[in-house]
Amino acid sequence: QVQLVESGGGLVQAGGSLRLSCVVSIEAFSNYGMGWFRQAPGKEREFVGAISGRGGATTYADSVKDRFTISRDNAKNTVYLQMNNLKPDDTAVYYCARAGNYYSGNNYGAYHDWGQGTRVTVSS
Repeated sequence: QVQLVESGGGLVQAGGSLRLSCVVSIEAFSNYGMGWFRQAPGKEREFVGAISGRGGATTYADSVKDRFTISRDNAKNTVYLQMNNLKPDDTAVYYCARAGNYYSGNNYGAYHDWGQGTRVTVSS
């Protein structure tokens, strides 16, 4: 069974930074795209960004473009989400997810396994 464990969430002031990590227990990790999603209170889960299996392709939601960066270290089976210039609207539970193929972009239905989430709170 694939397990995804996120960490790195917390409370930060607006304009600050956080880096989220997600460790994935799976063989051949580099074969799979990874995505980050978030869910704010009272809202539906939304796409944040995605990265291809070897990291050569990324895509981001417009709301986080130029502020968030996804990267991965396949030797450590880990994907990261670097979040800079955080805004109160970024407050949410952040989830990492494993795609069923090499790169799934913002195709929510293509993500097969999910972590438990890590909470990010941005104060104004």
